[in-house]
This record gives sequence, C-alpha cells and structure tokens, in this order.
Amino acid sequence: MKRRKIYIILFIIAVVGLFVVQYQYLRIGLNLAELQFQQKIERAGSNLKKDLDNENQLSFLLGQSIGSGTYFSLSADSLQDASNYFLNEIVKDRLLANKITANFSYNLYSQDRSIDLRSPVNFSAGDSLIKYPIELEGYLPETLGKEMVLELQFKDLNAYYFSQLHGLFIPGLLFLAIVIFVVIWMLRLFYWQRNLITITNDFINNLTHELKTPVFSIGVATKILEKDLDEDQKRIVFHIRKQVDRLNVHIDQVLELASLETKRKFIDFKIIDIKPELTRWCNDFIMLSKLENFSFQYDMEPGEYYIKVAPFHFENVVNNLLDNAKKYSDNPEITLRAYTLKRNLHICIKDNGKGISEKEKQRIFKKFYRVTEGDLHAVKGYGLGLNYVQEVIKRHKGRIKLESELHQGTEITLIIPLKNAR
Repeated sequence: MKRRKIYIILFIIAVVGLFVVQYQYLRIGLNLAELQFQQKIERAGSNLKKDLDNENQLSFLLGQSIGSGTYFSLSADSLQDASNYFLNEIVKDRLLANKITANFSYNLYSQDRSIDLRSPVNFSAGDSLIKYPIELEGYLPETLGKEMVLELQFKDLNAYYFSQLHGLFIPGLLFLAIVIFVVIWMLRLFYWQRNLITITNDFINNLTHELKTPVFSIGVATKILEKDLDEDQKRIVFHIRKQVDRLNVHIDQVLELASLETKRKFIDFKIIDIKPELTRWCNDFIMLSKLENFSFQYDMEPGEYYIKVAPFHFENVVNNLLDNAKKYSDNPEITLRAYTLKRNLHICIKDNGKGISEKEKQRIFKKFYRVTEGDLHAVKGYGLGLNYVQEVIKRHKGRIKLESELHQGTEITLIIPLKNAR
C-alpha cells in the first residue's frame, strides 16, 4: 500500500507538472501572438496612413462626404454611405494583407469631435474594445482643416490569439491527454500484474501446504514400515523416502520463494564468519562428486569472511548453483573459488557445461523460465532455482555476476558486502 501511494503521488505530481508546463507554454505563445499582432497592426496602420496621405479616389470621396463638398450630385447620406463602404473595404484589404482576420470596426473622427464617421459594423457599448488610433496626415486633414484620426477597433482578441495558436495549443493538449492515458493504463496494468502475482503466490502457498500433509504422512509410514523389512524391501523403502525428501525440498523452496517475493517472510540475518559453513558445504559436495563420479574442487583465500547472512537461505543458494553446474554438464568439472576484493566477498562457481547464450542470459533469473533445446527441456526442473538465488542475494544487498558462452561453460559470481568481525 505504501508503494502504491508513492506511485499515485508521483503520478499526480507529474500530471500537475505537465499542466504547469503547458500553461507556461501557452502564456508564452499568447504573448508571442500578441506581439505579432501588434507588429501586423502597425504595418496595416502605416499602409492605411499612406493610402489617405495623398489625394486619390478614396481620400477625395471622404473629403467630399465629410466636408459637405458639391462635386457629387448625390445626397449627403448617400455620399457618406458610399464613403463608408469604400473605406471599410480598404481597411479590410490592408488587414488581410497583413494576415489579420479578426473582426474589426473603425471610427474616422476629428480631434475636436466635430466630425465622426463610423464603420457600417459597430460593436455594442458594453464590449471591451482594443483601439489602435492612426493620426492621419496630408490631403485629408489639410482639406478639412482639422486633425483627423482613423481609429481601428477590435474585440475579444484572446479568441483570435488562441486561433493563431491552434497548430501548437491543440497538439499540446492532445499529447498531454495521451501521456495521462498511457500513465493511467500502465499503472492499471502494473496493479493488475501485482494482483495476479499475489493470487498466484497465494494459490501456490495453499497448494504446497496441502501437499505437505500427505508427504509427511508418507515419510512417517516409510519409517514405520522400515522396521520389519528385509534388505531388498528396505532398499525400495529407502528409495521412496529419498523421493519424498526430494519432494519436500521442492515444496519448501516454493514456499520460501513466495514468502521472499511478497516480503512477508522475516529473514533472520546475523553477522558470522561464513567460511567454516562454506567449507562444510563444499566438503558435502565433494562426497556427492565421489558418489556420482564427477570432478569438484574448491579454493578459499586465507582469512575470515564476515558477512551479514541468513545461513539457511545462503546454503540453499550455494547448493542450488552447485547443483545447476552438475546438472547442465555432460562430464561435470566444477570449481568454487572464494576470495575478498574491495570489501566484498566473491564466491565464483565455474563449470564446463553447455553455456548460456546472450539472449538467454537476460531471462534465466525470471520465475519459471527454463533454458530450452528446441522444444525440449534437457534437464527436469521448475525454473525456480535461479529466481530464488536472485531474491536471496538481493535481500543480502549483494549482486550476481554471470559470465557464459555457448559450449564454453558458465561462471556465476556472488558478490556480498563484508562486515567487521564482532
């Protein structure tokens, strides 16, 4: 639960961080869009100022309509409507030429407000307007004898700025939504896998506990039967007991591995000199090598090997690796070396077996994974041994070094931190 809360907190922090980055990115984009708009409106205003600076059809028409000229025989209202239409068209054209598509209005007036020509499209009085006044020079002010201003008006420019950012803003939101979706999906998948592992381990625990009772009963029965049997029958019973003991070892290993994975197993660590124990385990394996006719040698650097260790589990690890070295070799030649280097204890187990390919090296420590030859498993097993080794060494704060080549044998080194003697 604690780890789950940490993941959720990290996810929330990541999402909030993404939103903050996106917000800052948006602010920068809006500021750039506003700056670009200012530059565009300045260019458009400069063009309009030039259009009205000299005498031309538009400036002459405006001068006649505003100044009550007599050149045209039209009524004053008709003349003003025509002036408004042509001025509106020229303003629109100059804005579009500078890529300004926002809704606009304008107001042509004199500084003393005696002249006021308004756009055909007017915004309501309650609208918040942004105004860009352009002080006119040349023909029109001179003709009318007044200082004239053409004021461009815009409203709701934020919407216009957003529209200019649609190529950046929308993809940013889309990518943010995708990231959130992927992270949520990965978290759900992670918790689903965790629940599946928990259910699997619980099932294995229940099954193995159920198996222990009949196995124990068979063991007791063989001990009772052994008392009144002749030598030939005792050999058969001994073989049965041997298989029962073997089954018991497998059951215990499955239970220990499940306990280690779920962190429910309390491991009793203590700081001891592991060298005497390691020597005893090697001597036991020498006896086995003589019985089964294979080669085993060991060499230990002089001195003490004080480490923080759980002896029961560490014995299982060493025996497991030695057993693997024997099983995966046709004519086993196995060596074990122990030495200290850089405040670590190194235990190297080397064999002359079939070796492991680069592809298989990445997988052999996974639970239930076994190296195959074609579609067959050459050696019987459950794929639990090396996973158990990895879990135990991890709990000892150590690491495993694997060196192997196909048909050249394998060398596995356990590296455990040394402790000061007590």
